[in-house]
Amino acid sequence: MSGILVVAEHMRGKLADISAELVGAALSIKNHVGGGLSVVVIGKDAASFEKQVNLAGVDKVMLVPVEEEHFDAAVTEQALCSIIEKEQPELVLLAHSASGLSVAAGLAVRLGGGFVSDVFGIGFDNGRLRATRSGYGGKVNIELECPDKPVVVMTLRGATFKAASGDGQAQLQEIGIDLAPVAKRRSRHVEYIEAPSSGVDIGKAEFILSVGRGIQDEKNIPRFQELADRLGATLGCSRPVADSGWLHKGHQVGLTGKVAVNCKLYIALGISGAVQHLHGMKHIETIIAINTDPNAPIFNVATHGGVMDVFEFAGALEKIS
Repeated sequence: MSGILVVAEHMRGKLADISAELVGAALSIKNHVGGGLSVVVIGKDAASFEKQVNLAGVDKVMLVPVEEEHFDAAVTEQALCSIIEKEQPELVLLAHSASGLSVAAGLAVRLGGGFVSDVFGIGFDNGRLRATRSGYGGKVNIELECPDKPVVVMTLRGATFKAASGDGQAQLQEIGIDLAPVAKRRSRHVEYIEAPSSGVDIGKAEFILSVGRGIQDEKNIPRFQELADRLGATLGCSRPVADSGWLHKGHQVGLTGKVAVNCKLYIALGISGAVQHLHGMKHIETIIAINTDPNAPIFNVATHGGVMDVFEFAGALEKIS
């Protein structure tokens, strides 16, 4: 077995951003895995996504037309099983999403393969494929291997891997799948219900002003939201702030939140710098940290730091903004 199979994700006629991120992750290890990189699109209008998934570095695009207009886990799993048994990839990558999770584990079991979910790091060590994910509520990072497995199925966290770009010259193949084994399935699509939106996208923000427990109370959130707006920044937060319900989970930066992939300037106010938070922002080019504790871990990754009261610092910004 060799090669990588990426399962593109789409919903209601739109290709999900994570599809290009999956390709980007695959490209980062393609030479170590060996073989080709294939992308499969399953859906009633699979052909409409051909150009979008034909990215630089992709060797083959497989289109699997099905009758179902909406995502169906049973249909997708059956189609992927058929394709994997024929193509024999060493690694299969899906999105860590509601759709990806509804398929990935069962797929791995049917194939007798390994399975790792919510992966935010992928690489090779001594010739062995290794995945990194968090554990114990984001307090530790865990490195996992799946030795002696014919194939490994992984779901990758969104807004974590650099998306692939550029036009490719992949071979195009349309595949017909026998879906008779799932013809009598007991589920059917009823409707989509939109999840409550936070109104922000941490993964795409270029300037983030982030707050932690150092702001002391939920009643202080509006002040920092107004400051972020005046500065042209997106308001972010640490996990304790989100867990306390002070801000929507969509504002959270870190392992259990979002990675600030596109951020160029990050201002951390009252954030100590736990490992899970640092994962989401330590790569940023310019980090300004303000904390009353001179030994706070956040200062280890900060470009500029100030040991001072966050409200005093905020007041100074308010005067000049």
